[in-house]
This record gives sequence, C-alpha cells and structure tokens, in this order.
Amino acid sequence: MLPAVNKANYLAGYPVVMVEQVQRLIEQDRLARVLLHKYPGMHTVRTDKTLYEYVMKIKEMHLRNAGQLDKVVFDAKLHVVRNALGMHSSKSMVQGARLRNRCEIRISSLFRWMPLDFLRMIVVHELAHIREREHGKSFYQLCSHMEPAYHQLEFDLRVYLTYLETGGLPLWKAG
Repeated sequence: MLPAVNKANYLAGYPVVMVEQVQRLIEQDRLARVLLHKYPGMHTVRTDKTLYEYVMKIKEMHLRNAGQLDKVVFDAKLHVVRNALGMHSSKSMVQGARLRNRCEIRISSLFRWMPLDFLRMIVVHELAHIREREHGKSFYQLCSHMEPAYHQLEFDLRVYLTYLETGGLPLWKAG
C-alpha cells in the first residue's frame, strides 16, 4: 500500500472531498489507470530545440506581440532547487548604447516524460508570465484563454505529482 497523500503539498487548497478521492484511488492502486485513460499518449518533445519550437508555436498563436523569447530549455535542477515546475525570467542587459531585455523559460525536465497536455499546461503558465507577472485574476484568465482546460489540467497535474511523490510509477512505465 502506498503512503497517504501529503495534503500540505500539491493538493493544498483543494476541497477535502477531492483530496480524499485522490487518496482512495492511490490506496486502491487505480490512479495510474485513471490518468492513463484520460491522458493516454506521451509527447515527443524531448530536446531543448523541439521544446523551443513547441513553445514558439503556442506563443505565436496567442501572444504574438509579447516580445522576443530568447531561450526555452528543460532544466533538470529546477524542481529540486527552486521547488518549481517551470520558471520565466527576464533580465535587462546593456549592449553598447542599447538596453536589451532577455527573456527565457525553463521547464522542469520531469515534463519530458509526461503527457502532452501537462507539458502544454506548464508552457501556457510560463508564457502567461510574459504578460502578467503575478498569479492574479488576469493571469489565470490569460491561461484559460490560451488553454481552455487549464484549471482541470493543473489539478490533474497536481494529482499526478502527488501520485509520483507517494511512490507511484511514472505513467510511461505504468502503462
């Protein structure tokens, strides 16, 4: 039997009924099957180059005028060091007489082996930070505009991360 869900972690803030339902699925060893049924295929975005191309397609579709994106990479240290799944950073640099803004997105390398929907959710989240720095109402409206199922995907991702934290196998191994 797997350990209990750590309610103070990924599922904090969600209704107790939902957290208990996740707990039951984990205890019954059914959560992987439920997630695999809902998200059956893994994506093929494995390299930094293909990740950059994937992010740029989404950016061009929804944030055409948001400025240049200089770098998009998978980051193996991100989850451990910053306790984050993605990170958007922007820094101003002086180049000669001009001030240039460098913008980059780092995505936890955990997403190399997740369903495409989860990768899209974290990419949308980080792209939204280009326009909206803070997690406020307009930030989440922008996320939902770029990905209408954003809130469901965020919850399902949190459920999956909780499952992994309790010792569950990654979906690509569980299937």
